[in-house]
Amino acid sequence: MLKLKNISIKLGDFQLSNINLELEKGDYYVLLGKSGVGKTVLLEIIAGLIKPNSGRVILNNEDITNNKIQNRKVGIVFQDYSVFPHLTVEQNIAYPLKGKKLNNKKREELIAKYAELAEISHLLNRNTQNLSGGELQRVALARMLVSKPDCILLDEPLASLDVQLKGGLRNLLRQINQSGVTILHVTHDYEEAIALSNKVAVVHEGEIIQKGLTKEVFKKPANEFVANFTGIKNFFIADFDTNKAKINGSLEIKVSNQENLEKGKIIIRGEEIILSNKKIESSATNNFKGKIKQIIPYLTNQEVIVDIGIELSVVISEESLQKFNFKEGSEAWVSFKSTAIKIIP
Repeated sequence: MLKLKNISIKLGDFQLSNINLELEKGDYYVLLGKSGVGKTVLLEIIAGLIKPNSGRVILNNEDITNNKIQNRKVGIVFQDYSVFPHLTVEQNIAYPLKGKKLNNKKREELIAKYAELAEISHLLNRNTQNLSGGELQRVALARMLVSKPDCILLDEPLASLDVQLKGGLRNLLRQINQSGVTILHVTHDYEEAIALSNKVAVVHEGEIIQKGLTKEVFKKPANEFVANFTGIKNFFIADFDTNKAKINGSLEIKVSNQENLEKGKIIIRGEEIILSNKKIESSATNNFKGKIKQIIPYLTNQEVIVDIGIELSVVISEESLQKFNFKEGSEAWVSFKSTAIKIIP
């Protein structure tokens, strides 16, 4: 449906190198990476705002690399909304329909359809200066959708919204995608990627360093950068001996090494580690005594860093923190099953 083939561009000290990406119809594809790695530049190349130094952009089997912006069936929404401040909401949505041979009835039907989809029908007569960030983003989406693009490009669409507005807009984006619209969405927020996408590509230093189904990328990060960036803290290089993994040449962890690997990496999700103030009897085959180095509070849980010879990140609830009276500097036990450990060759 949409293909990027060997896209490269150099802009001053910045460059993108040999970017290859393929979206199928109906995909919700997220480009994930830190700020400044070239995610937005890729969107602008697809939209026709920037020309690559080399490579091709193909949409529905047509090479559109050199097509004018208005001749590409793609729509783009930027982080800053870019709505017209001197026009009403209705006039903003209607703007892409200028020059199209539509009678008034058809024009009004299209405006009403996409205003309803974006849940802004009640705002049609309002000026845009008095709208919230979430409302402005919905206006920008409706304005872009009214031209019926084959693929829509979203540049950090949720970045400047508060938590409540993010939830509503996330649901809208899901709804748009489920209606059959293909979406390419740029973000630095891995939770956004998990919540919305079926496929993801991680961009780092001008290159795509891993791509694939979202579940696969998050379950099997290709390297430490991807692991850390996708929220995985416990990522270790290990030597294997039968069903044991040796880390830092000393600490031994029992694993389920079904491939009989000699070297590789292991991942232990913080949510799969049990933290207690004394050794507990359980089916967990790994039990280690350690010292709590740090307790980091988050909105819905607590991250506890425990030194057992390596530093493990353990995720627990606020209730558990209070119940067991965990303190920085105190001793604690960690336990986890060998099956909870993911092994990467």
